[in-house]
Amino acid sequence: MRGISRRDFIGTAVAGGAGALLLPRWAAALPNQVPTGPSAIPSAPFTLGVASGDPTPTSVILWTRLAPDPLNDGGMGPGDEAVGWEVATDEGFADVVASGTATASAMYAHSVHVDAGGLEPDSWYWYRFSAGGYDSPVGRTRTLPAAGSSPAAMAFGFASCQSWTSGYYTAHTHLATEPLDLVFFLGDFIYEGGTGGGVRPHNSAEVTTLPMYRNRYALYGGDAELQKSRAAFPWVVVWDDHEVENNYAGQFDENGSDPATFLVRRAAAYQAWWEHQPVRLAPPTGPDLAIYRGFEWGDLASFSALDTRQYRDDHACPPAPGLGDIGPVCDNLANPDRTILGAAQESWLLDRLGASTSIWNVLANQVVFSAMPFAGAYNFDQWDGYPVTRQRVVDVLARPEVRNPVIITGDIHAAGVADVHQVGEDPTTPRVATELVGTSISSQFNDELVDLAEALIGSLPWARYVNAQERGYVTVALTRDRMDANFRVVSTVTQTSATVSTDFTWSVDAEPLQGPTTTTTAPPTSTTAPSSTAAPAVTASPNFTG
Repeated sequence: MRGISRRDFIGTAVAGGAGALLLPRWAAALPNQVPTGPSAIPSAPFTLGVASGDPTPTSVILWTRLAPDPLNDGGMGPGDEAVGWEVATDEGFADVVASGTATASAMYAHSVHVDAGGLEPDSWYWYRFSAGGYDSPVGRTRTLPAAGSSPAAMAFGFASCQSWTSGYYTAHTHLATEPLDLVFFLGDFIYEGGTGGGVRPHNSAEVTTLPMYRNRYALYGGDAELQKSRAAFPWVVVWDDHEVENNYAGQFDENGSDPATFLVRRAAAYQAWWEHQPVRLAPPTGPDLAIYRGFEWGDLASFSALDTRQYRDDHACPPAPGLGDIGPVCDNLANPDRTILGAAQESWLLDRLGASTSIWNVLANQVVFSAMPFAGAYNFDQWDGYPVTRQRVVDVLARPEVRNPVIITGDIHAAGVADVHQVGEDPTTPRVATELVGTSISSQFNDELVDLAEALIGSLPWARYVNAQERGYVTVALTRDRMDANFRVVSTVTQTSATVSTDFTWSVDAEPLQGPTTTTTAPPTSTTAPSSTAAPAVTASPNFTG
């Protein structure tokens, strides 16, 4: 393994002109805002842009939503609307290879999910929609490599946690220009809270009903910078907690509400999520929606997208007063029946891992997987709250046939790298996986606790990097013998424009996983170098919640 500091990166980036923001022509094109003929749609309907996702070797899901008045229930009325779509091999649409008409149903907020099939494997395409004489923006997407193929390389990005009130989406501006094949969004696409303070207010009180969730998605989805990155690549989207309610666990909310009442809210939230994401899923019919799914990049990489919210048991132990979800260990923590994945998803995941022949096995996950003890206390909202389930996963990751496991994570508004050991808090046991934790797009870490958090996390022997101060995303380049993860950070989210730089790079050579053999230099201004010393005793611990 090898780490490259921010200082090292800047030395090479300046010479190469890194950081130049160059939007491709198709990304800068403006859609037709004037209907070309009579229209029943009152005004330009593609206010939320376009997106694509969940690719296969021969198809991809194309998404849009008709919303001429997006913050007022969409403005489309009670009727359905026909929407045309096209897929081409060129950005000028001279070579259209697939087209058709879909129905934007009023039942689903006039959203459209097109399964565009008959495409060539491992190929880039451009797509667009039309409705009522209006044209959508143009999006770019791609298919997966063919099954059984052996790709030489691919690159993906991952991001999470984009609180509207915390700042502008300057990170999305730069994410849209990265040389990526695929983007994973690991949750907290919206935040459910009230108007609040901060950089820009929400558009309502806390959202609890289907119309309120729809209007909240319209607020977030109307952001021009978010639209750029959604249109630039296919996305694989999973949820975390704020798409419903902070730190909910299965059928339990954080306020102790009656589960039956909360499930009504969860049903509304899940439907609104489905309506606004390019997912290859049937619409939900109640409070349940299975979103865990897998993707194969030939034999180079196998991706497993997880759901660590819907099926989890409630938190195991009472938190310490004033510390959110952090508290001391109780007997219930070791209950072997407790789960974070649910029986069906866990079985699916372990079977996928056991059968994988890919060089890299990537788990797209919401909450921190690695052990994070704080003076004898743990955050029960993370995998630390479900150690028995975690150990079952680790035991499979440790099998020699499961090659090069990587866990990608969001949620905590901080970036980090950790070694996952066969025994979680014993760094003398074999390292079985690498965890890459991405910082947030805009959501803030608690400013008063940043320094303490970095010191506590950085002191863990298995921690390799931590940065709780900056916002951004992660890009990961995979080849058949190496992984390079770049932790990209923006200069500000409190203004509408920002620069981007690489704060840290973590590299892993593919097989064998024999444990760390090299050391890294922590970036000089934002991280604390890991050491083998024990975490210092504290009277209060940071509340690492998403």
